[in-house]
Parts: sequence; structure tokens; C-alpha cells
Amino acid sequence: MNNFKTIVLATWIVVIAGFGQIVAAEVIPVQVGSQAATKIGIVISSNDPETVWNAFRFANFACQKGDSVSVFLLGKGVEAETIKDKGFDVKGMMQSYVSNGGKIFTCGTCLKSRNAGGTELCPISSMADMYAIVKQSDKLVTF
Repeated sequence: MNNFKTIVLATWIVVIAGFGQIVAAEVIPVQVGSQAATKIGIVISSNDPETVWNAFRFANFACQKGDSVSVFLLGKGVEAETIKDKGFDVKGMMQSYVSNGGKIFTCGTCLKSRNAGGTELCPISSMADMYAIVKQSDKLVTF
């Protein structure tokens, strides 16, 4: 349930030409207090279990709040799916994130340098995908 109230303010745009004559006027409604989804980009370049687990925990939280979240795995981050740690179920957190509507992008060059390939959970992506995530995100977080 949305606790925000929508308030509509009217803003006048007045164009004055020549000797103070109004030649155009327009009322533009402005919405205040609405909560639009935020586009969040997350770049993970760590293979530390706790760090990666927390990154996906944050991604899950943002998805549950209605935001659009994209995760790009870069460098050591491409190892995320294979992290095994008793205290931090990284793969489980990643699967929850995808179930919540999140998308994971995995650097193909970084996978190749590790003699690895993409998976269903972590498909191969490129710098063009990372660039698009950075460019289109309202907020960008790195881990």
C-alpha cells in the first residue's frame, strides 16, 4: 500500500513579448509525492562471500521495494555463482534476486580469462551491457 499522497501543483508558464503583452500561457500540472520506481545498477567486482551476499541482499531488498535492479558481475565478481561459504549462501541469494525480477549480466571477457562460460543464472554479457546499465541507472552502487 502506498503511504504517499499525490499533490498536484499548477505551474503557469507565461511568455511575454514586445511591450509586456502576454502571447502564450499554459498551465502545467506537477506531481509531488509520487513514488516512481528507481533504476538501480549494481556492479560487483569482488568474490568475497560476505560482500557478494550483501550486494545481492541489497538487490533483493530494492526489487521488493518496486525498483528496477540490474547487476553486472565484473573481474572477480564473475565467480559469484561458484562461491561456497557456510555463513553466506551467495547462490541462494542470487536465485532469490532473479526470482524477484532482477537481471544478472556477467562480463564475458572476465569469464574467458578464467576459462569459464556463462550459465543460466549468469549469462555472458559485454562492456556494452555494463555501459547501458551505468548510463540508464538513476543510482549506481559498487561492491
